[in-house]
Formats: sequence, structure tokens, C-alpha cells
Amino acid sequence: MTTNNTPPLSAWLLLGLLALIWGSSFLLIKKGLLAFGPMEVGALRISSAGLVLAPFIARRLNKITRKHWLKLASVGLVGSLIPAFMFAIAQTQLASGVTGVLNALTPIATLVIGALFFHQKTRLAQVIGVAIGLFGTLLLVTASANGSWDFNLYALLVLAATVCYGVNLNLIKHKISDLSPLTITGISLLMAAVPATIYLFAGTEFMTQVQQPGAMLSLFSVLALGIAGTAGALVIFNHVVQLTNTVFTSSVTYLIPIVALILGILDGEDFWLQQGFGMLAILVGVWFANRRGRSGLAGIPQK
Repeated sequence: MTTNNTPPLSAWLLLGLLALIWGSSFLLIKKGLLAFGPMEVGALRISSAGLVLAPFIARRLNKITRKHWLKLASVGLVGSLIPAFMFAIAQTQLASGVTGVLNALTPIATLVIGALFFHQKTRLAQVIGVAIGLFGTLLLVTASANGSWDFNLYALLVLAATVCYGVNLNLIKHKISDLSPLTITGISLLMAAVPATIYLFAGTEFMTQVQQPGAMLSLFSVLALGIAGTAGALVIFNHVVQLTNTVFTSSVTYLIPIVALILGILDGEDFWLQQGFGMLAILVGVWFANRRGRSGLAGIPQK
């Protein structure tokens, strides 16, 4: 970690790479859905992420006690497995850029869950931030080409996923803070990967669909999503934290939706003025909620 307040150039470059990886996740889901169903995309994503991390966490297993296993299983379920399916289902009816912006609500969900269920104190700035963020969400999910009121119910799945992330981050912070981030993520993902892999091969038509023409693009997109977007990004994230701190690293929260929106537009998705106002309101709300005394954890997005 640096000894002054100025992050090194390498930290800025890695932060940009992290934003690009996580910001492109929503476009990769979109490409995965070209050949596979949302359940297959979700299962393959978690399966590949958990299995690729397995060699790196094998030597950490001796640090896990009996009290940790159920909590780690809960982290894998709420923090990875359920959101992976929710995002894939939501993107059958939502643009990837819009999904990426809605994902920025994770810090707000974390603060609300912490206040309601983990007795965290809240400040006026946080309440204002939550209100602004929710207003931005309403603008974003009701945006339409002709300006009419058109609420997309699939956006609720993304909001539910951010709530899952909020529960997950509070669970990590308050219940298993004695374990390292790599140990928590690696082992919980491996535990989630077991049922995901079984379901992928025994409960879906994955093996049939992967042999269809054009399926390779979708396959490589989802594998990149799991391996680079989860496993690789975790390594980069932990390294940036070591170079700087979690407050600096959590600023990636503001970069991810911008990357997601730009990639979506480049891929031919529509962008309306109301969406722009909604995105701006969400980012302002997140900033308000985290601008003073933030723990770092609340601002860290989950992918």
C-alpha cells in the first residue's frame, strides 16, 4: 500500500481495467443469451468462476472452521448463485447498459440492509442518497422512446439482485470478517459451483445447444464472464486494495455503469434522455450515500 494519499499510476490503470472487465459483464450476458437460455447462462457463469478459483483456494481450506461453512455457503448462494440467474433472466428483457446502471444501486442496497438488519447507524446524507438513487431508478426503468410511462418489471430482478449483494456484503462484514476476501470469495464460489455444474449438465439442454451453429460466441462470452469477470477481477481488485485502500477501489462503482452504457450503445442499444437523467441520479445518490465515513465495503460492487 502506498504511504501517501496519491495512488500510483499502476493503481489507476488497474482500476480502469477492473471497470472495463466488470462493465463489460452485462454485454457478455447479452451475447451468452444469443445461444443459451438464462438458466444455462447463470449456471455456466458460476460453474466456470468457481472451478477456475479452486486451485488457488485449496491451501486456504485449513483456515476454515466448522462455524464458517454455513456462512460461506450462504455467501455463495446469496452473493453469487441467485444474482447470476436474476441478471441473466432480467437481460432477456432489459438492455445491457440499463442493467449495468441499475447494478450501481448495490452500495445503496448495502446501506439499507445494514441499517434495517445489522443495526448500522445512518446519516442524513445516506438517507438523501438513497432517495436520489431510488428516484433515478424510477426514471431509468420507466424510460421509453416516446416518453410514456412504461415500467419494465424485469428491472425488479436486477433490484432484487442488488439486495442480494447488499445482504451478502453485510454478512461478510458482520459475520465472517476474520477471513480474507480471496478465501471468502473463492470457497463460497466453489460451493456455489457444485450445484450450478450439476444443474447445468443434468437439468438443462446445455450439451445440445452448445453444438448448435454460432454457439461458440455465446460459450466464450459466458466463460469470459465467469473466469475474467469474477475470478480475474477478484485478483485485480485485491491487488488494487493492497496498492491503495478500499475507498479508492470502491470508486469503480461509478465507472462500471458508464462502461456498460457505452458498450451497450456501441452494440446498437437505444439511449434516451430520460435514461441519462436516471443514470446521473443513481450515481449522485451513490456518491451522497458514501461520500463521508464510508467503510469501503459498502461501495464495492459485486459481479
